[in-house]
Amino acid sequence: MAQLWGGRFTGSINELAWNFNASISFDKRFLEQDVRGSKAHATMLAKQNIISEEEKKLITEGLDSILEDVKSGKLEITSKYEDIHSFLEANLIDRVGDAGKKVHTGRSRNDQVALDMRLYARGEVEHMADLLNNMLETLLDIMKANTETYMPGFTHLQKAQPVTLAHHVGAYFEMFKRDLLRMKDIRERMNYCPLGAGALAGTTYPLDRDYTAQLLDFYGPTLNSMDSVSDRDYLIEFLAALSTVMMHLSRFSEEIIIWNSNEYRFVDIDDAYSTGSSIMPQKKNPDIAELVRGKTGRVYGDLMSLLTTMKGIPLAYNKDMQEDKEAAFDAIDTASNCLTLFTDMLRTLKFNKENMEKSAMMGFTNATDAADYLVVKGMPFRDAHSVIGRLVLYCIDKKCAIDDLKIDELKSFSELFDEDIYDAISLETCVNKRLTVGAPSPVVMKKVIDANEAFLKEFKL
Repeated sequence: MAQLWGGRFTGSINELAWNFNASISFDKRFLEQDVRGSKAHATMLAKQNIISEEEKKLITEGLDSILEDVKSGKLEITSKYEDIHSFLEANLIDRVGDAGKKVHTGRSRNDQVALDMRLYARGEVEHMADLLNNMLETLLDIMKANTETYMPGFTHLQKAQPVTLAHHVGAYFEMFKRDLLRMKDIRERMNYCPLGAGALAGTTYPLDRDYTAQLLDFYGPTLNSMDSVSDRDYLIEFLAALSTVMMHLSRFSEEIIIWNSNEYRFVDIDDAYSTGSSIMPQKKNPDIAELVRGKTGRVYGDLMSLLTTMKGIPLAYNKDMQEDKEAAFDAIDTASNCLTLFTDMLRTLKFNKENMEKSAMMGFTNATDAADYLVVKGMPFRDAHSVIGRLVLYCIDKKCAIDDLKIDELKSFSELFDEDIYDAISLETCVNKRLTVGAPSPVVMKKVIDANEAFLKEFKL
């Protein structure tokens, strides 16, 4: 058993306790971060004359060779090591001798793992931002192509008013745009280096923490050594943001599932993102959308697990905090896979525009516009609302739309109706005359599309 402690102990640890305590099975994904952090630490130690330049060279070359051998398969990370840190240091000592024993000078596993997790999370935040950017570009392409694709807008899952597909998809653009901006905020707050904080109280060695932070592309060092080793706020923020991403994906998945149903037939999902039934040959199921919807709860659970782990921990580091890794890894992997697959599915989705338009023409989505027509003619809105309500009841009884009624029938409800009512409540007019900022008319949507395009072009993490 390879470990970084033991001098104070006379007996050996129970095997079950060793396995329970070890983290090598999951923190091995920190190998590259641990190598990078160790090289930066050694470079700083040499700059401060704590180790020699020759020792620094041996350490950095040894670390690079270990990383290369693991990647090529020559060296295996096994369970005989307690964690990735003991694996790396033990193999370094085997390769470079006493110089390897100096790499941990002025450093603790506490600030070492804090650094590894921060480096890893920072990279994943950047990766998530790339995935969100891809999603936004896909949504924008759909918006550009569908400013005049009419469909019903819903409230309470009931047809409400006509909109366009560009407008509907634009709502999701706003959601994922906020998700992207959250990644930027998280990166800003997390981008400070904990290395050099030691176990909790710094060190007596003359470390240059600013230099270490610079080598690792941080804005600077963290300013309290106790907080440095016990802070997981940035990870909680990240998982909370991922939970929001998943909530947005789940809402969109629910709509795709509904739109894909026989009753709606708004979309056709590509075969690459569907499966069939083992017994019903006619079935084509939206399994990817359903799984994304289902996996949302999994990411929520990871967030709650981390929050629960952290809520009772006194300063500074405690072993409970080892539990942050598996929850974080699972949430990151799950959200990344869901976002990638959903974006690919969306990119290949076929929209049945004719069905969407037919659906928008049914369900009295133009009732509000009919009421507005009477208001323009001089009737108070509340009275107009009542007239159109009675008119809708009449149409339901006749099993027809408002547009299907003859002018004499309309006039029986109000003499204010005239031949121009048919144009006023047409699908095109209902959408096109909505010209306020954020409304669905093609004129407004084109301005929004231009603004969204500029945002994506100018955005930097």
